[in-house]
Amino acid sequence: MEFTLITLLNGVSYGLLLFMLSSGLTLIFSMMGVLNFAHASFYMIGAYFAAMLSAHFGFWTALVVAPLMVGVLGALVERYGLRTVHKYGHIPELLFTFGLSYVIVEVVQLIWGRASIPYPIPASLDGPLFTLYTTTFPIYRGFIMLVAVAMLMSIYLLLTKTRIGLIIQAALTHPDAVEALGHNVPRVFMLVFGGGCALAGLAGVVGGNAFVTEPGMAATLGSIIFVVVVVGGMGSLAGAFVASLLIGILQTFAVALDYSLSSILQQCGIVMTPSSPLYALLSLTISQVAPVMPYFLLVLILIFRPRGLLGTREG
Repeated sequence: MEFTLITLLNGVSYGLLLFMLSSGLTLIFSMMGVLNFAHASFYMIGAYFAAMLSAHFGFWTALVVAPLMVGVLGALVERYGLRTVHKYGHIPELLFTFGLSYVIVEVVQLIWGRASIPYPIPASLDGPLFTLYTTTFPIYRGFIMLVAVAMLMSIYLLLTKTRIGLIIQAALTHPDAVEALGHNVPRVFMLVFGGGCALAGLAGVVGGNAFVTEPGMAATLGSIIFVVVVVGGMGSLAGAFVASLLIGILQTFAVALDYSLSSILQQCGIVMTPSSPLYALLSLTISQVAPVMPYFLLVLILIFRPRGLLGTREG
């Protein structure tokens, strides 16, 4: 019971971090139709900005300022990069963001180097939140969960209960009518892209010290967030939330389990010899195949439900 509850909590906290990262990508795609391949790079920039600001002004200042800095950077990318290639279609947009991800990694390595940089958890959030049986649950993981839930509620209220949200949604479906009413539609799209990048930056602020802040962190989570977006449903924020929790819990339990099919068969009285052609495959433990489990889930979703769990469009 102790193992199950602690692993479940760890899985939920990791899943909520994935949601923080994938929500910005989902918003950008649903509002603009742009699949931003550089989205994880903005997550990395958020972590580096936060580490720099935290060292001089403290973590709480970094928590507010770093996402704003990433959002401004994202808005500039949309204004002077994406907007110029938008008229040529989606393929040039994909190529632009794909190339941008490599450029950002190189710039980060030029400024901060190839090794990881120190970005510690703040002292006020370093310690146990509670003890379950004999295992403690860290305060910082609870903080990540709190920030993710607060962000989800803020996005929902912004898009459904405010005038800005109504303008954003109207600009997606009826841009000419919105422009006729006096709103600057390109500026709306620029703010949406910048806001999505700011959400990725916020994920970097709280995830950079929970894990490791180094140039490879974008590549580590970059492919996973696209799995989340596709599994949840392209453009579905609720789907991204469900898929993030599902993948987070799935991977966390898989990493914690050290069973293999051969050990299970052995308990049933079936012994596999090393000379058996399936011995190597059946000897793989669940923890060893944990990194590819999200992709197995992706394949199953594409086969049986191509539009995703809560998506409305296919692909």
